[in-house]
Amino acid sequence: MIFTCSNQDNVIYRFWKLAIINILSNLTVPLAGLISVAFLGHLDQIRHLAGVVLATILFNFIYKSLGFLRMGTTGVTAQAVGRNDRDGMLLVGLRNGLIALILGVVILSLQYPLRELGFALLSATPDIKFSGIAYFNARIWGAPATLLNFVVIGWFLGREMSGKVLLLSIIGNCANIVCDYFTIVRWGWESTGAGLSVAVSQYVMVLVGLVLVTRQIQWQELISVAMRIWNLSEITATFSLNSNLFIRTLAIIFTLSIFTNMSSALGTTILAENALILEVFMLAVYFIDGLAFATETLTGNLQGQGAKEQLVPLLRMAGGSCLLLGLNLAFLFMLFPQTLFGLLTNHTEVIESITVYIPWLLLVLGFGSIAFMLDGYFLGLAAGHTLRNSTVIALVVGFAPMAVASWQFHSVHLLWLALSLFMAGRAIVLGVKLPSTLK
Repeated sequence: MIFTCSNQDNVIYRFWKLAIINILSNLTVPLAGLISVAFLGHLDQIRHLAGVVLATILFNFIYKSLGFLRMGTTGVTAQAVGRNDRDGMLLVGLRNGLIALILGVVILSLQYPLRELGFALLSATPDIKFSGIAYFNARIWGAPATLLNFVVIGWFLGREMSGKVLLLSIIGNCANIVCDYFTIVRWGWESTGAGLSVAVSQYVMVLVGLVLVTRQIQWQELISVAMRIWNLSEITATFSLNSNLFIRTLAIIFTLSIFTNMSSALGTTILAENALILEVFMLAVYFIDGLAFATETLTGNLQGQGAKEQLVPLLRMAGGSCLLLGLNLAFLFMLFPQTLFGLLTNHTEVIESITVYIPWLLLVLGFGSIAFMLDGYFLGLAAGHTLRNSTVIALVVGFAPMAVASWQFHSVHLLWLALSLFMAGRAIVLGVKLPSTLK
């Protein structure tokens, strides 16, 4: 007897294969970060670790705001694969790769004003800033490789090659750890060594990535499509998508920054408690993003094929999985707060009072998991304007009014309600737009 798989079964298999590999790939990032922190944390002076943490805030802002290079590559590549448009698939990588290199060179050229402005806005003692600047000066030279890695990863994700993304993540993070050991432990270069390690690991990662890319394509193919890079209508579409995703990402960064700053204004203990809960939220996002990336890839592929009838089962499976994952993580920390938060801090006064605010994780992760999944769906459709509008509306209508109320009444609960409304706003606006994409 011969058994055949239905299209739906095939989508389910592809979804979970992509999701599991994506999650593993995502988790290598915080693991490598923890090991780097351990190297720095065992130095005689803690200022080196503090300086690196300070400078990392600046790098997170720069690189997260340019995350459109990854997001703007995956969905469009997946659509080209679905249409069997090999030229289109190559052009997405070439065009966004060129943009990445240009932006990387611009960042290098502007490193001095970026550094001076960034550290002027960040509060710290002179010795901590000195260590942070040393880290910045070394790591900034990895900017072109970092941005090009965004494109390479996005291109592989769009082609359902998550295994290669996992391989690149492992190689990059292992290179970072090895370099950290030599530059920090053996050679005593402190925060400069930590920054240099990140930069070197990015170049190792992009070199391996480009080698893997060259095994997928032939030189003659690149030559044949090279002149189409400058096609005006395609360039316009690329910049339109990337600019919309840039605004969307800035709105998210702005919201989380305001949340953190307002937490600080409510007191040191409140800041610590909210920061710990946000750490749990970000941990959950590493898992949820694995599902969202899979949704993004398959949505783009099915859209390219014109197989819209398979989008509904994909949405049901992805939405249910993300929601279940988000709520389970929230319940886990609600049920065992002393044990789990005790792994993050030994300050008993923080752990004892944090239980009052943990229930907000249910709303933030509940709405957030759906919002991130729908992000992946609309990224797969390359609907940048929809993602931009949903985030800006959620910020202006959902987050801002309640954040102002929180400030006026000095209420931590209202602040968490503001963040919950931001996540809910994104999910609702994207949900309203959903039916029109299925027709």
